Amino acid sequence: MHPDASSWQAVFFDFDGVIADSTQVKVRAFAALFAAYGAAVQEAVVRYHLDNGGVPRQEKLRHCFSALAGQALTEAELDQAGRTFSDLVLEEVVAAPLIAGALATLNRLKQAGIPAFVVSGTPGDEMRLIAVRKDLASLFTEVHGSPQAKLAIIADIVARHGFAPGRCLFVGDAMADYRAAEAHALHFLGIVPAGKNSIFPAHVPTSAHVILDW
Repeated sequence: MHPDASSWQAVFFDFDGVIADSTQVKVRAFAALFAAYGAAVQEAVVRYHLDNGGVPRQEKLRHCFSALAGQALTEAELDQAGRTFSDLVLEEVVAAPLIAGALATLNRLKQAGIPAFVVSGTPGDEMRLIAVRKDLASLFTEVHGSPQAKLAIIADIVARHGFAPGRCLFVGDAMADYRAAEAHALHFLGIVPAGKNSIFPAHVPTSAHVILDW
C-alpha cells in the first residue's frame, strides 16, 4: 500500500510523455536528424529511441551515430548534433499540450507544500528553459536533466532533502524511470497512453492521466 497522497514527502516526474505530450516531437527530431542515412537507419534510430526512454540524450545520439549510422563522431561533432536536436525540438516542446491531470496535480502539490522535481533525460539547461517557457518553473522545487543519470539525480535529491524513499513517488513513462524508482525504493506510477499496452511489469500501477491517488 502506498501512503495517502497528502503524505508524500516528494514527487518526481519525468517530463516528455508525463508532463508534456511531447513524445512524438522527439520521435520526429530523431528521424529528421538521421534522414541523410536513409529510411532503414531512421527506422532503427526511432526504435532505439522509443525502446530506451529516459536515457540521456547524448548517450542516445552517440549510440545511434556509431552503432546504427556507422559514424564515429568526435565529441565536438556529437555536441553539435545535440545542439541541432535541441533546435529541432525546443519550440515544439514549449508548444506541446500538457498530459491530462499534470497541471492539476502540480498545483495540488504546490498548495500542499509537497515538493515536485523534474528528473529528465533532456539536457538540464534545455529542460529548465522549457519549464520556464511553459510557465511551469514555479511549480517545481528543482528541474534536473542530463548528462547526470536519473539514478544519480534521485540519489542526490533524496540525500540532500532527507526524504524517506518509501514516502516518495516517481511518475514516469519509461522503463528507465521505473528502474530508477525501484533502485531507490520509491513508489512508482507508470503513465501509459490510453489504448496502449503497458511496458511495465504487471504489478506496476498505471494511468493515462497524471494522478496522486489510485
